[in-house]
Amino acid sequence: MGPLLRWSWLLGLALIVPADLPAGGAQRRQPQVRRRNGSGPVFTSAETMLQLSPMAVAPPLRPLAAGSSLKLLRRWTSGDGQDWFQVQALSGEPQRGWIRV
Repeated sequence: MGPLLRWSWLLGLALIVPADLPAGGAQRRQPQVRRRNGSGPVFTSAETMLQLSPMAVAPPLRPLAAGSSLKLLRRWTSGDGQDWFQVQALSGEPQRGWIRV
């Protein structure tokens, strides 16, 4: 009875203890999400069009004069390699759209 009791105890311990560990037996560290906080508004250097989507053929929403203040929301690189910014116009009527960089 001694070896049977010893093996059942070892088997029970082996089945319960690893339930706490992920596969491989090591604790995995979850990646941290890092966000960059903007320091303030961005200004246009030349007259440009605020567009509905990040495509060259997208319909224009409104013109932006040189020096218009914008809040940068995100960056997008299109399939043909063009860089676009999604922005929110802070001067005049607040409106979101895309500008080609």
